[in-house]
Amino acid sequence: MLKPISLYLALALGAAAIAAPPAAQAAEPQAAAAPAAPKRSAVAQADGLKVHYDVHGDLKSGRTPLLVLHGAYMSADAMAPMVERFARSRPVIVIDQRGHGRTGDGPGPITYERLADDAAAVLDAAGVRQADVFGYSMGGAAAVQLAVRHPAKVGKLVSVSASTRLDAMYPEVLAGIAQITPEVFADTPMRREYDRLAPRPQDFPKLVEKLKVLDATPFDWAAQMRALKHKTMIVMGDYDVVAPEHAVEMFRMRGGGAPALAAQGFLTAPPPARLLILPAASHIGIMAEPDILAALVTPFLDDATPKMPEGFF
Repeated sequence: MLKPISLYLALALGAAAIAAPPAAQAAEPQAAAAPAAPKRSAVAQADGLKVHYDVHGDLKSGRTPLLVLHGAYMSADAMAPMVERFARSRPVIVIDQRGHGRTGDGPGPITYERLADDAAAVLDAAGVRQADVFGYSMGGAAAVQLAVRHPAKVGKLVSVSASTRLDAMYPEVLAGIAQITPEVFADTPMRREYDRLAPRPQDFPKLVEKLKVLDATPFDWAAQMRALKHKTMIVMGDYDVVAPEHAVEMFRMRGGGAPALAAQGFLTAPPPARLLILPAASHIGIMAEPDILAALVTPFLDDATPKMPEGFF
């Protein structure tokens, strides 16, 4: 088993691997590739900070846009495998979150509430009244807070590998985070990617310290989660940094698994909540399955009624 410090470094390196240039990854068959959605970049003013974001596709297409929020030590570029797949069917907005990527460091701490407010500012700047939201890890928690703090701006909510309280994470993970230093990332793909994108590469130690504070600050959003009105999808790996039991707990907070619906034997309408626990999937490994995630999240975003098999009724 990895020691805590090695475990968290593995998370960081895994995130960097997700962001690796296409030439470093296995190429998809050309026949399966769809034309890339047109992309434009812009910035939004949020709390004294210029937040960089990219728009893939046409925000005036009539389709509900999808806002994508990345995890810690990542960037908008790192979410490219997910963005490319979702952009085949809808416009996608992806953010370099506070302290990360082309946005860089801003005044004060990084908190989930600030990340949520930054995301709301991006939607305003892009002229988007409401978007569905897909957030991974730190971005998954920020997505929940976006729905809490700016409910009218959120359509559907997809929270991937996140939690509603700090102590839902395994103690070994929290212990590993507490040991992180900037030197851990020296000569790693993660640090090279940060240096490539950041306005001030010398701010990397500030990012490490701010994320350590974020990951050591207790929170409990159970009441807020239960009060949300948005249809919600909870996604977790069975070997994630959060116990699968908490994924079920979050699912039930959102009205999932209602006995009356389960007793029907089949669903006649889109349910209020969906739960996806990927097998043999770690915190980073879950993002190595963009085809599976897109295939299962897209019907939720489309509000599709679950299919009935032939020959039953």
